[in-house]
Amino acid sequence: MRETDQDHEVWMARAIELARHAEAAGEVPVGAVVVCDGELIGEGYNQPILSHDPSAHAEIIALRDAARHQHNYRLPGSTLYVTIEPCTMCVGAIIHARVETVVFGALEPKAGALVSHLQLHSQYMYNHRPDVIQGVLEESCRALITKFFREKRSK
Repeated sequence: MRETDQDHEVWMARAIELARHAEAAGEVPVGAVVVCDGELIGEGYNQPILSHDPSAHAEIIALRDAARHQHNYRLPGSTLYVTIEPCTMCVGAIIHARVETVVFGALEPKAGALVSHLQLHSQYMYNHRPDVIQGVLEESCRALITKFFREKRSK
């Protein structure tokens, strides 16, 4: 079952809710959910500071949660929703997990590895290339991250 534009907005709204959990904990506000056949199978938010784990990005936590749910490290047919464009590490995990589609809200001009830089998902050497949809609830996603860093810089 392919998700519709309306579905994309519903799932991205959930990712935004999760990003707010990260923000409340003092983490960079990024949230992610994994959906398969219209069912939420994994979710997470940034927590590298809380967990003392540099790999604890929202996408990684959501993929781990989904893999446990599916009893499989591969997630064929799944869609990952994330509030901001994934970094190099997260794109690598997305490719290895065989996520079918990545939907993100706002570009990440410094470290984004899907559109802003590298376009890792489309490199010839990988045997899996997820589809990418950008700009879902973009303004809300961008506002969340912009506000966070504006406040951080003012302190």
